[in-house]
Amino acid sequence: MADLDQVLAEIKRGTDEILLEADLLEKLKEGRPLRIKLGADPTAPDIHLGHTVILNKLRAFQELGHEVIFLIGDFTGMVGDPSGKNSTRPPLTREQVLANAETYKEQVYKILDPAKTRIEFNSSWLEPLGAAGMIRLASKQTVARMMERDDFKKRYASGQSIAIHEFMYPLLQGYDSVALEADVELGGTDQKFNLLMGRELQKAEGQKPQAVIMMPLLEGLDGVKKMSKSANNYIGVSEPANEMFGKIMSISDELMWRYFELLSFRPLAEIEQFRQDIAQGANPRDTKILLAKEIITRFHDAVSAEAAHQAFIDRFQKGAIPDDIPEVALIASEGLPIANLLKDAGLVASTSDAMRMIKQGAVKMDGDKLDDSRLLLPAGTQAVFQVGKRKFAKVSVS
Repeated sequence: MADLDQVLAEIKRGTDEILLEADLLEKLKEGRPLRIKLGADPTAPDIHLGHTVILNKLRAFQELGHEVIFLIGDFTGMVGDPSGKNSTRPPLTREQVLANAETYKEQVYKILDPAKTRIEFNSSWLEPLGAAGMIRLASKQTVARMMERDDFKKRYASGQSIAIHEFMYPLLQGYDSVALEADVELGGTDQKFNLLMGRELQKAEGQKPQAVIMMPLLEGLDGVKKMSKSANNYIGVSEPANEMFGKIMSISDELMWRYFELLSFRPLAEIEQFRQDIAQGANPRDTKILLAKEIITRFHDAVSAEAAHQAFIDRFQKGAIPDDIPEVALIASEGLPIANLLKDAGLVASTSDAMRMIKQGAVKMDGDKLDDSRLLLPAGTQAVFQVGKRKFAKVSVS
């Protein structure tokens, strides 16, 4: 096994919380492959980059030599996880669950190594429980304990209904950990109650309780709400390469670091070097391009990433200078001051307006920013001048 400090650093990368870290460290010291569990109810078959935050962590465990169990909740999917919901989720039919599960498997293998991934379905141990087993499981917790859940508490306080079967969901998820004898379970921060239930039920069964690793919820393209299809701020793993590239390039420079931390497989030292380079004047756009290419290569291939990059450049340049810009011919035998040129070309209202726009960095000549308000354009000058984002003119001085 690699150096324990390095292993722990890689596991902790991008995590929100580990409960308990001491338990995880004790398990790692045993020097055996740990059983790492991630459960997913196949309620929606389209996976986006927000989902891959946890899948990336599973991949890291695979590369560290541990046994990864991707648990498809074909049984619990028919109950519906109430986590973070303000209403009862409609249960799925068996047919819907199985159809979604097939799509899920196909998409998760874009990240996980199929040869090192153990796929399980929780119906194989939850269905045999039967009514008697469900009653025994329900006796493990109290209504008061269930009402400690934030979402249940809010729904009860606001008079919204809570169905009895929803109380069963955390118990079923916890029992999955018992059945699999999981050493570690992964989940989002909204899954804390359910994840800790696994620890409690394992203790009750005489097993060593699993360590719980909670991953943050990735912000979407807007940098505010969590990534989701409903908020239309997502990047799907099956989207065309060109669309993925454009969306990644649209994120803010600040959000880029969050995406590097949670989505990139690059070493942390390399990402830190990117930060230092930008602090010393490197263009953040170039670093963002590296991120876009890495993600597209993962879900498509390197050729598609390069093609998407070139298409983005072509599209951007075409968008920067429209095809139908006006052409203006100006006469100035001894040259024309830039402020006068912009005014005479109809790009600004006055020379003082021109001076102000130059000072703000809003004036470009053939795509290059102008910062000299005293620039004199000699006779023979032919160039495209731009003021702001939308005003263009092709100007010739004679």
